[in-house]
Amino acid sequence: MKQAVIDIGSNSIRLTLYAVEGRNFNILFREKIMAGLAGYVERGALSGEGVARAKSALLEFKRTLELLDIHRVAVIATASLRNVTNTDQAVRELQQATGFPVTVLSGQQEARLGYAGAMEELHLKSGVFVDVGGASTEVVAFQGGQVVDSASFAVGSLSLYRTCVKKILPGPGSLERIRHTLRREMDEKGLDPKEKRSPLVGVGGTARAVLKLARQRFDLDGDCRTVTRAQLEELVNLLTQGEREAAGLILKTAPDRIHTLVPGLMVLVHIIKAFHADELVVSRYGVREGYLCQMLQ
Repeated sequence: MKQAVIDIGSNSIRLTLYAVEGRNFNILFREKIMAGLAGYVERGALSGEGVARAKSALLEFKRTLELLDIHRVAVIATASLRNVTNTDQAVRELQQATGFPVTVLSGQQEARLGYAGAMEELHLKSGVFVDVGGASTEVVAFQGGQVVDSASFAVGSLSLYRTCVKKILPGPGSLERIRHTLRREMDEKGLDPKEKRSPLVGVGGTARAVLKLARQRFDLDGDCRTVTRAQLEELVNLLTQGEREAAGLILKTAPDRIHTLVPGLMVLVHIIKAFHADELVVSRYGVREGYLCQMLQ
């Protein structure tokens, strides 16, 4: 059978279509729309324009799926709808407009499903998982193949950009505001590593964009999925020292993330330092695959 999963994120809305046989699956194709819903939050609520933006993306995906005669569709939402004050109203409007049931994941659900999805590919026994989204970051520490601790933080690449950065790329003042926000929201609210955990397993658009950036900068093999801590720190130094070089590198590799890549990279570096991890391993799978596996149980 074929199963579609749509993920309404704070930065992008993504469709993945799977071929499923039993509990096994293969990805047939992926599409994304950079909706930037975190930019449509006004006084804590997702604005009417933001809801309309989400509707438009879902209806575009619906037309695609109808052309392919795909009828099994699951729609999930993360911080994009979880962290607003009008969640129920927004969900109701999206469901009425599209006919798709929408499931809003809690922060803990998102963290654990993202971890489960990544482990479908990587099968690692120990380390720390991270998913840097547009408006939240999920972290899961695991040991012996079991979750030790998990947390969701209300900071992400797009929300950091909106609250801390005045231009397209952050200057010295913006960088300090980002660092202060990460210390306040992560270190003081639960990110308290008790021991070294490595590797750092990254999923999501930020992690994939950072991997592309590292491949370009360090001439890594196209199949490489690993970036060392030293390479991540070098990327941060490069992207925060000179706007021209930074903009050129980002535009070559991830132009749709020109404004969010530096804040997202800083979140990854903050976490890799906190857990004293040696490297970042980027998984192809994440929360959508974790949700699919839960459906197939």
